[in-house]
Amino acid sequence: MFSSGLAATAHAETYYVDSTLGDDHASGTAPDRPWRSLARVNGFPLRPGDRVLLTAGSVWKEPLTITRSGRAGAPIVIGATDGAQRPRIDAGGVSPHAVGVINAEYVTVSGLEVTNDAPSPAPRYGVLVSAEDRGVTRDIRISDMYIHDVRGINSRKDNGGIVFRAVGQRLATRFQDLAIERNIVWRVDRSGIAGISDRVTFLNWFPSEGVVIRDNLVEDVGGDGIVPRGTDGALIEHNIVRYAGSRAPGYNAGIWQWSTDNSLIQLNEAAYTVTRYDGQGFDSDFNSRRTTFLYNYSHDNAGGFLLICSPQPNDKDNLGNRGTVARFNVSRNDGTRIFQLSGNVSDALVERNVIHVGAAMDVQMVVATEWQGWARDVRFVGNVFKVAGTARYGSESGRSGPDYLIKAGFSPASFIRFRDNSYLGAHVDLPEDGIGRPVVPYVEPPADWQVPVFDPARPDGFSDFLARHRAWMVTMLQRELGVAVAPRQPRRISIFEARR
Repeated sequence: MFSSGLAATAHAETYYVDSTLGDDHASGTAPDRPWRSLARVNGFPLRPGDRVLLTAGSVWKEPLTITRSGRAGAPIVIGATDGAQRPRIDAGGVSPHAVGVINAEYVTVSGLEVTNDAPSPAPRYGVLVSAEDRGVTRDIRISDMYIHDVRGINSRKDNGGIVFRAVGQRLATRFQDLAIERNIVWRVDRSGIAGISDRVTFLNWFPSEGVVIRDNLVEDVGGDGIVPRGTDGALIEHNIVRYAGSRAPGYNAGIWQWSTDNSLIQLNEAAYTVTRYDGQGFDSDFNSRRTTFLYNYSHDNAGGFLLICSPQPNDKDNLGNRGTVARFNVSRNDGTRIFQLSGNVSDALVERNVIHVGAAMDVQMVVATEWQGWARDVRFVGNVFKVAGTARYGSESGRSGPDYLIKAGFSPASFIRFRDNSYLGAHVDLPEDGIGRPVVPYVEPPADWQVPVFDPARPDGFSDFLARHRAWMVTMLQRELGVAVAPRQPRRISIFEARR
């Protein structure tokens, strides 16, 4: 006797769609009898285990919307036939999304080219994964997609390249096992890859679990690069984010999280973030606990390397920023503020990172700034500050646009402690563990800083690029840190660690 999953698989069908040779009155079940439109797919009662293959080289000016669910072991799969050109969905603003997985689960989408451009901006998505009032939504995969030219609106963070949204006024909703992997996201507004959740308060905490954002290239983004929200144990691993903050007003950064527990952000490159309103490569944001930054490479970001921040905690929707760890990261030629402690940050550890400041650069290496309060209990241990220019330390005494004026010392921030750090080059107002040490001049020696690059206008060869980039990252990190690179797996909270 078959189990229900095996029975569904046994009756599964493959459907073919061809924008040029297809006919919506055909059966669709053979390559020579394909459907023509995506509307035919959208309205068809797909069943668990079914596959829909879009013909390579086809182009549609309409959205693809999946509203049917697969089943464990029998997902609904949307993919492409073999061919030199990906099938392309060019929504052209006729729909908010080009590809939508709407109130469905056990769905895999891969291998497509997606755009959603129009003459004027509006809230738009390349790929929208949305669950509303449906409880736990399981097992969705968005992979190997080429998403570009999405003309979203830069006044809102909740639109852009790939957005996963779990909301529900009537029924608490979250994702379980959502993977966003090996996608190219290029020239999109406002966000590259972003999560949305409405269950992030103390009394309404229902985070998505098993979220993996890995091996994506996000380049030329109006606002933020990668931002999960409302997750527990998310893994953000080996993504490349370049030129975030290119058009959006307000505050933007490369890779960060918001309202999360136990986010693990490792082996990522964040570079060339444009703005100095924040403008860091990485950010540990508020209403979050135990965010870990491990083995990342930050370089040439206008605003700096790492922001750790929170406004004033309250008993509703912000418990502050607790327990951030930044360990074994490398920063090179980041500008303005290398480490910024903004507002109500507590119990943070910045340990064994290597920082390179280029010649003629003048940066704030560690600065405490006010945001409805000040940082407390932050430790800097065993870091190596290699400064060919000038590095300064202190706390905010004023503002000048996006920049902070600083004074010596970290007060009114409290218990900002430094131990066993190395200071090479020119440092102003050194912390306590550097006072009285002899000045050690520093000139950066020759080294391989030629990180592999990729032209998103030519998406072929992306898998090879990812392999080369990861190998270069590991080699560089081991050279700079003097330790073997050993990526970790994320953890989730236990029943003893409830939010309070």
